[in-house]
Amino acid sequence: MATIVNPEFSKVVDNIKGAEGPVFDTKGNFFMVAPEVEKDGKPAGQIVKVDLSSKQVEVICEPNIDGNGGIPAGCQVDKEGNLYVADMRLGILYVKPDGTFTQIAEKDAGGRTMQGCNDCALDYDGNLWFTAPAGEIAPSPYLRSFEEPFGSIYCLTSDGVVVHLESNYRFSNGLAVKHSKEGRPEKLIVAETPTRTLWSYDIEGPGKISKKTQWAKLPDPGCEGGPDGMDFDENGNLLVAHWGSSFIEVFGPEGRNPIKRIQCPFDKPSNLHFKPSSNIVLVTEHTYHGLWRFEWECKGMPQFCEK
Repeated sequence: MATIVNPEFSKVVDNIKGAEGPVFDTKGNFFMVAPEVEKDGKPAGQIVKVDLSSKQVEVICEPNIDGNGGIPAGCQVDKEGNLYVADMRLGILYVKPDGTFTQIAEKDAGGRTMQGCNDCALDYDGNLWFTAPAGEIAPSPYLRSFEEPFGSIYCLTSDGVVVHLESNYRFSNGLAVKHSKEGRPEKLIVAETPTRTLWSYDIEGPGKISKKTQWAKLPDPGCEGGPDGMDFDENGNLLVAHWGSSFIEVFGPEGRNPIKRIQCPFDKPSNLHFKPSSNIVLVTEHTYHGLWRFEWECKGMPQFCEK
């Protein structure tokens, strides 16, 4: 039976529509996304910078390509402080701190049009692994489904090759990379939200995976919900935002069932991210469309930009 823990949460900001994608850059700046912003009924998602002390929010980018606004959903940062952004309408974007951006993934190595992307994770070798639960990117019509299994996973290798890895997911969502003690990318963990399942693959190399297995199953929340964003702590435990349940589930290094459940003061946690070299966790959520923080029992596992 998992132990329920009740850390003290404090709200940083709210009213960031669809709050997602929390990430720190190498200078301690904090970024996240507002994917549900619309203008004239059309997507106009934002990438924002949040001053955690003053609680001021600055919009640095509203990605738009040929009149198609973005739905940014997940972020990672490189060693130079630039953002990789997974966008449900525009694929993968590379965003500089001044807000200028480039669409860096339109087709995969096989020439197929990219699917809309949701979340991403950089391994220690600089490969970007990402989920793509949506239909083809703009200008194709926007398509998403929790029922139809057309979600995919991809890898953008450090030498710029986009590899389509697998499909048949019912909404592939958050993901994380587990590394060996020597720092080698070892396992890819992928959330399939409607089935409440975390799947794992052995990482054989850049853009190469094998041995898909069920790594863990989340408790039934008794309502619509499932795993969303996730992050490892330094002890190898995986903290997973359980959307719809009011909990962050904590799994041991081998997965299976939660060993602890972190009670949240909101029911729709969407993602989480450790502040570098600290035990402070930033959590995004869809109940108040907010950003919160709490202190965990240990520090987070270092990110690619920290290595």
